[in-house]
Amino acid sequence: MKIGFFEIEEWEAEYLKEKLDGNETSFTSAKLEEGNVDLAKDREAISIFTGSKINSDVLAALPNLKLIATRTTGFDHIDLEAAKAKGIMVCSVPSYGENTVAEFAFGLLLNVSRKIYKAFDRIRETGSYNLEGLRGFDLKGKTFGVIGTGRIGQCSMKIANGFGMNVIAFDAFPRGELQEQLNFKYVPMEEVLRSSDVITIHVPYLPSTHHLINKNNIGQIKKGAVLINTARGAVVETDALIQGLKDGTLGGAGLDVLEEEGPTQDELDFLINGHPNEANMRTVLENNALVDMDNVVITPHNAFNTKEALLRILDTTAENITKFAGGQAQNVVKAE
Repeated sequence: MKIGFFEIEEWEAEYLKEKLDGNETSFTSAKLEEGNVDLAKDREAISIFTGSKINSDVLAALPNLKLIATRTTGFDHIDLEAAKAKGIMVCSVPSYGENTVAEFAFGLLLNVSRKIYKAFDRIRETGSYNLEGLRGFDLKGKTFGVIGTGRIGQCSMKIANGFGMNVIAFDAFPRGELQEQLNFKYVPMEEVLRSSDVITIHVPYLPSTHHLINKNNIGQIKKGAVLINTARGAVVETDALIQGLKDGTLGGAGLDVLEEEGPTQDELDFLINGHPNEANMRTVLENNALVDMDNVVITPHNAFNTKEALLRILDTTAENITKFAGGQAQNVVKAE
């Protein structure tokens, strides 16, 4: 099969050559677009990233194309209707980092609960080994509240069980069979807020989840609880978060995302194109009280970013192509 990979790094190309041995593969770091569509003119399959905009004009110039294998979870950079009209199948990577993000969420939690960064920064900046202000709290026996019980939420529950925590959860679409499997109990949103010592958010950003934590309900949170957000910034209202931290409603926060980022479509895009709002975010952080709070840890939307997660993307992409070639397509994206 003739396969063209676009927006690819050298190490990825070497890895994929072995995975797809026996195929005629080409690799380029360039985005596929109308101006360079000749790079793919004889390809039967192409694999792309978010920078390649596959519209009807691009597809019209690719008469042999049968498969688009995007190395992303999102697919809004592809005209699905145009692909369907030409009989071209589209496959994606529906998941790659469930444990990756859940592990990072606990990294944030441990940094807040045990003041790890604060302790390290004190030694680095002053050389002092003084323990004053570094007393934390155990996770064992605490109530761990999960908002969103999809793949990442489920992984976070498994980790919480390992710490000996009591797990409760809210989901707009609960799956009752998970409760026994993962040793947790579904409860209303209000009870998650009221009863949890730690609240972790694992929901997508949708109109229904905009400001899910807000000025009207942040006062319901158990006094001193820790909030962890590795989902999307706008799920939490910034003003409410700052107020909750200032008045002691929240004992701390671990944030990999901030509301000012805007609705990120695909984290993986950061790896190639950088953070779309990086310059603005610097200014926001300079003026944002969160960055100066010693019970808050902020990271640059990095929860997804591990070697293993990126390798899973390549593995899934190679498998998508191989399965398609064998007549057993998987992870197919369909036009609505």
